[in-house]
Amino acid sequence: MQFKQIRSRLLKGSYYFLVLIFLLLSAIPNAQTTYLPLGDKANILMERLEIKSRTDSFFNYSKTKPFNRRHVLAAVNHYVAKPGVKLSRTDAYNIRSLNMNNLEWVAEGDRMKYLSKKPIAKNFYKTPANLYEVHVKDFDLIVNPVFQYTLSKENDSNEDLFLNTRGVYIRGKIANKIGFYSYITDNQERDPSYVREWVSDRQTVPNHGLYKAFKGNGYDYFEARGYFTFNVTRYIDVAFGYDRNFIGSGHRSLLLSDFGTNNLFLKLNTRIWRINYQNIFMELHSSIPPAATQLVPKKYAVMHHLDIGITKWLNIGLFEGVPFGRRNRFDFGYLNPIIFYRSIEQQNGSFDNSIIGLDFKVNLPKRFQVYGQLMLDEFLLSEIKKNRGWWANKWGIQLGARYIDAFNVSNLDLQVEHNRVRPFTYSHYDSVANYTHYNQPLAHPQMAGFSETIGMARYQPAPKWLLVGKIIYWKQGRDSSSRSFGSNIFLPNTAPYRQGDYGYNIGSGWATNVLYGSFLVSYEFRENFFAELSAVVRRQETTTAPITSNNVSVITFGVRWNIQRREFEF
Repeated sequence: MQFKQIRSRLLKGSYYFLVLIFLLLSAIPNAQTTYLPLGDKANILMERLEIKSRTDSFFNYSKTKPFNRRHVLAAVNHYVAKPGVKLSRTDAYNIRSLNMNNLEWVAEGDRMKYLSKKPIAKNFYKTPANLYEVHVKDFDLIVNPVFQYTLSKENDSNEDLFLNTRGVYIRGKIANKIGFYSYITDNQERDPSYVREWVSDRQTVPNHGLYKAFKGNGYDYFEARGYFTFNVTRYIDVAFGYDRNFIGSGHRSLLLSDFGTNNLFLKLNTRIWRINYQNIFMELHSSIPPAATQLVPKKYAVMHHLDIGITKWLNIGLFEGVPFGRRNRFDFGYLNPIIFYRSIEQQNGSFDNSIIGLDFKVNLPKRFQVYGQLMLDEFLLSEIKKNRGWWANKWGIQLGARYIDAFNVSNLDLQVEHNRVRPFTYSHYDSVANYTHYNQPLAHPQMAGFSETIGMARYQPAPKWLLVGKIIYWKQGRDSSSRSFGSNIFLPNTAPYRQGDYGYNIGSGWATNVLYGSFLVSYEFRENFFAELSAVVRRQETTTAPITSNNVSVITFGVRWNIQRREFEF
């Protein structure tokens, strides 16, 4: 037998062995759950109650998302049960909605509070939240339709913009040991002109992947995501599936964001004492123009995030992420779950793209929260002191703050955030190990070489109403047609793309300023069914030769049911 065949069988055997171990460990009797979707309305409630509670350890680990449904219900109900807690009418409505949408984690004796007065045909909409649900011994099942339809109009264009999404999602748990979730939609859309330019450059739809043309300049794509979850022990949750993850407390993340498309992952989350430790092992796609008739080359990434509750109001986190490429195989050395891989890289004789980070979150008195991230790709302190714009000083920083019930106005929440990333950050000397997946960045949508400031105001004047205003401004030095100035992380950071070692700063290259503003009015007609009116204004100007400008205004009306809003904030 040839060596290649032996190696292939050994690798397959190792894979099946790991799967067997996880399945055997899952037999340990512990309650299992699924996750709140990243765009779920309950995330707003979690942000608010975390700041209100301030020193409640139940909320201490909010930097790794999506949130565990079981932990969310436990944290919220623990806070509500505290003596002296006063809730606004809107917060009380949102807490009731949270329990109604997660009935499998509500005590059986309390479920009667959330039943519909008039279910449909006795078996449908037994509660206002779910089309069909079953809660019996050792089995829970929830089935809901997914629907979104929007119509938009862009200035200086006769075309109608639209989004049409139809689908279904299913979730549940079996014998309190296995949780499962599946989400399937069929989508057609025609996006604003600046989004179509982005698709033309990246050959992929934002937040998704492969697509085909639809009615000229529209897009048709299918989305399917899902996962299984189980417990290894009382303190270790395991999830395996195809979805997105997010690390951080901000609107953006410099470590891992949900901007890109879904990916195959294995996630281990250990929560004990004041520690929350998360390991994510991912299979990704290389940055090539995808096509339905070709097998897209694979690459891989491993990420660790260690979050420690220093006090009940202060959390500090350590992060490490390593994207790497191996021809048709995973490097099993990276299955080591202990944080910091540099020694493994050196012993493997590789120089993969290692990124480390530090993040923090502080819950202050008077309804304030401060958070931030520091991301280091590569740097030399001596070059930073010389301030010569050395290309390999690659780092990013985030600093943000929230203020809830601002100026004593109930349910008025303000947020400000600044993100700054040096040129060539996230890039690598080859086009495989960069910090990307399926032609989209894994972290910030602007990739690198930018300075961004975000201001947000969110107001719920009444339980069913939501008003959101955002202003985002960023400056970026974009690449020219013949030279890389470090903004496009898909390009190798070597010659002939990078020309020279010095003179790279924020704004180097084609200096581009972008101002993005949006305003949303949303009304929840019935549970999880929203009617919305929004407006977006985007102004882009290149201030160095060639001087260009691109101004876009879009007004949108739409309805959505059991699905998050689709936004293009780049």
